[in-house]
This record gives sequence, C-alpha cells and structure tokens, in this order.
Amino acid sequence: MEIKLNDPFAAELLKTQTALMQVIDPELCVNIVDLGFIYGVDFTDAAKVKVTMTLTTPGCPMGGAIVNGVENALGAAFPDRQTEIEVVWEPSWNYDMISDEGKIQMGLE
Repeated sequence: MEIKLNDPFAAELLKTQTALMQVIDPELCVNIVDLGFIYGVDFTDAAKVKVTMTLTTPGCPMGGAIVNGVENALGAAFPDRQTEIEVVWEPSWNYDMISDEGKIQMGLE
C-alpha cells in the first residue's frame, strides 16, 4: 500500500494502513497490507471509506473472515464512515505482491 505524502488523504491513508496491518491472513500468518491484498483505498466520499482488495484465490477458504476483519478494523478506525469493500480478481494476486517485510515474516528471504 503506497502512500504519497502530498495526497490530500495521506493522514487517513496512514490510519487505514495501521488499521489494516492488524488484519492477519490466518493461513499465511501475515497481515493483508504486507501480503499486497490492498489495491486501493478511496476517501473522496466523506461518508465512507472504499477499499479495493483481493485475496489469494477466488475460493480462499478464509476470504469471509479476512473481509470481516477489514470491516471491523476500518469500522473501529473510522466510526463516522461507512466501509465499502470491493473484492476483485484482476490483477490476480501472486507472491511478487508480498512486501519485503512480509517475505521475511514468511521465511522467504
């Protein structure tokens, strides 16, 4: 999740990143930010936070739990906003999307 400091929503995005780093994929034991699941976060609607994300596969057995974790984390971080989550499959998630920190946590580096 890349955050540009000149983004008008940089503070909200940093808060989002912190909240979403608490959501752990129970199978991979790494947070969804470092796994590269978060494709985008939109704050342009003052009433909601919209997240575009993916999962490892469309049939991910823990997908519902991960999406619920995102809803809970963002609901706690932004209680005055509605959370809208769109799960997408393009681009397809792959191991190259894992951050360096995530790879270390997984023992890949």
